[in-house]
Amino acid sequence: MKSVVVLQVRTNSSRLPGKVLLPINGYPIAVLAALRAANTGRQVIIATSVEQSDDGLASIIENYGLNCFRGSLDNTLDRFVSALTSWDDKTIVYRLTGDNLFPDGAFLDEVENEFLEKQIDYMGCDGEASGLPYGVSAEVTWLKHLREANRASTKKYDQEHVTPYIIRKFGFKAFEKYKLLSMGHYRCTIDCLDDYYVNQQVFSEISDPVNVSTSELIAKLKNSVFQPLATRPIPKLVLGTAQLGFDYGIANTIGQPNWEIGKAIIKSAISNGVVYLDTARGYGESEEVIGQSLSQGWAGRVTVITKLSALQDCPKEASQEVTNAFVDASFFQSCNSLRLQEIDILMLHRASHITDWSGAVWKRLIELQAEGLIGELGVSVQSPEELEMALENSQITFIQIPFNILDWRWEKVIPEILKTKASRKLIIHSRSALLQGLLVSSDERHWHRANVTKEDQAVVEKWLIEKVKGCARLNVTDLCLSYVNSLPWIDGIVLGMETLDQLKENVAYFNRPLLSEEQIDSIKTTRPKLGGDTLNPALWKTAT
Repeated sequence: MKSVVVLQVRTNSSRLPGKVLLPINGYPIAVLAALRAANTGRQVIIATSVEQSDDGLASIIENYGLNCFRGSLDNTLDRFVSALTSWDDKTIVYRLTGDNLFPDGAFLDEVENEFLEKQIDYMGCDGEASGLPYGVSAEVTWLKHLREANRASTKKYDQEHVTPYIIRKFGFKAFEKYKLLSMGHYRCTIDCLDDYYVNQQVFSEISDPVNVSTSELIAKLKNSVFQPLATRPIPKLVLGTAQLGFDYGIANTIGQPNWEIGKAIIKSAISNGVVYLDTARGYGESEEVIGQSLSQGWAGRVTVITKLSALQDCPKEASQEVTNAFVDASFFQSCNSLRLQEIDILMLHRASHITDWSGAVWKRLIELQAEGLIGELGVSVQSPEELEMALENSQITFIQIPFNILDWRWEKVIPEILKTKASRKLIIHSRSALLQGLLVSSDERHWHRANVTKEDQAVVEKWLIEKVKGCARLNVTDLCLSYVNSLPWIDGIVLGMETLDQLKENVAYFNRPLLSEEQIDSIKTTRPKLGGDTLNPALWKTAT
């Protein structure tokens, strides 16, 4: 049975231009990837484009004595098939990419053995499903299926990504030999400059980079920079960045971290599986910190949520044109600060802005979305009544609510949330899981500001300690986070932090077991009932 590797490469990467030519242990990345894939004797064809931008790459490949084929830049599927014109339909074809250095010939042998044993038509390595780090990737199928896909599909997505047509037809089957390794949340691909540094570190002390095993590289990856702090990904943790823009939180004793710490927190959070960054135009320097953090190729690894400014200076009787100017000023300032040409998710800072100015603000956001400048729209609400109003608007797909272990106000709306989720896309993110730090503070002044008497403070603190013990949690923070994390109708928890140590602690909390239904019910039926003027920080007393 014949098999061949097609390694797709190009020079004009948008995130890290020319990355396949960067050196690792003296080899250009694309060359090293090809030599590793061929180290057990399997033939490798490096498929690049006919564009002038790839002339230098093609020359380097040929100087190493490697097989180079040049075809369409945009239609990668056709490039694959054209590179294999002389091969039989029954050939097993591997698809590799030139920015993934870890797969070697022995690893591909293992993939091929499982592919043949299962007698299937397609198999791939896909992070969590395979248990392998993102970047230890290979796809394998039969050449006849690639040829059929090239003839039948006219979708640009299929042509760019090569195998989607085949996956739709035969289904995705994961290579599972290393599933118990559980390292799908690790990353070893080279997509940005920091990824390149990680690979440099992994290969730095290896004398034979061509023949070192995939397993040895994976073992070294665990000790590299910007790798996960936890044993599994934590996509439900949403990094709140208000703390990175100004002093935020009633119990914040550290203050705003400097930009370098802020950027390190953002990158480490992303490396731990955080898929959303939450910010706002009104969060001081937050958007600028995010923009700098994502500027070197990290933007493709995370979804940014920002909020429109509070529009306090926009006259209530403003015309549509004037309102548009205020909305555009906030929106494009966010784009500039975040260094993004479009915003993934834009939320209204206040729910009332849906109807304020006779609906002019919302109308302008819909126009910006239609122009492709906004991906999805959302709203930050303060009360169950505002939430109910937002649920009625089908154009709103993201809603953020203030919610914590003591907050009883949302129970009546949960059935409506579930009903809406069943009928359309709806993502619910909660914020203030620690009530801006109040729930972990013993400072009587903080509780007084939150309209809580000394006696009621004692009742709440006693109850929290009892629940920590009864639910077998580590502390009050663990209890509060695990409660919100255990509710299935909440899709993400916005949590801010000022230090890397806090991030490490929070990652550990999110990796702990969830609460049982019995524990959740016990919390709901026994929690002290505080008033709305405590549960809504907007109604707290001004600090003196």
